[in-house]
Amino acid sequence: MATLMSTAFPHTATTATIDPVEAIATLANSAPMLTVAEGPFIMGTARTNHEPFSFDLQYDDTEQPQRRVWLHQYEIDRDEVSLGAYLLWLRQHQRPLPEEVRKLIDHVTTIHAMQPETLARWPALYVTWSEASDFCRAQGKRLPTEAEWEKAARGDSGNLFPWGQKPPTTALAMFGQYHAHEIPIVAPIDSGEEGRSPYGLHHMAGNAAEWVEDWFGIDYYATMPDRNPHGPANGRYKVVRGGSWKSAPALLRTATRSGASPDRRAATIGFRCARSAR
Repeated sequence: MATLMSTAFPHTATTATIDPVEAIATLANSAPMLTVAEGPFIMGTARTNHEPFSFDLQYDDTEQPQRRVWLHQYEIDRDEVSLGAYLLWLRQHQRPLPEEVRKLIDHVTTIHAMQPETLARWPALYVTWSEASDFCRAQGKRLPTEAEWEKAARGDSGNLFPWGQKPPTTALAMFGQYHAHEIPIVAPIDSGEEGRSPYGLHHMAGNAAEWVEDWFGIDYYATMPDRNPHGPANGRYKVVRGGSWKSAPALLRTATRSGASPDRRAATIGFRCARSAR
């Protein structure tokens, strides 16, 4: 645990031990929201022949068939929810701090000497789907649907990646990282201007993969409605989108889908919030 010397009374021997979790929470900032206009967009990947290993090739069959989907106008956070904001919410709502988060903070503040100012701008990680949903609702928001997430990531015309068609680079996304002890190698949530989506969102590819509202349906695209789809009525896994700091490039595609058990806490999964147009 980091120990900070008190400077308020320099002539005394008194020191104040400040919990780094509290220090990070006090630096929390909320992300601005951006508007996604109503209208159609291209969701999923077309059934066409591509070169093997091409990014144009579907990651798996769950992102097919490609559909033209119409959505109402909505707002979505520009940035992933920060670690600072998540810790502040836990404190305000008297929720227990997950052990994984406590261990991570203790490790990076003591072993790596990371400062609260840095950690407050990390994406929230080790968050369950229910916590992500509850956090958003406490802010008067909600998790985005899978369709909302994909439209915000790829725009109206079906970008292969948030920034366009060219393959990922380290200037565009945080991905392909590795740490022997699963210590996240992430970028500040408000960084990533070069890799932003057509609507101006940061880190829709890499950094933290993101929970969305929907249950994961293997063949849902074949039967989903053309307007405002909300996913299957039930399921075993919740959809996770965007790829993370550990992901291979193919997982950063805007159409690539994955899922996880709703109660999973992972060093790679965070979230952002959305809100229906008023």
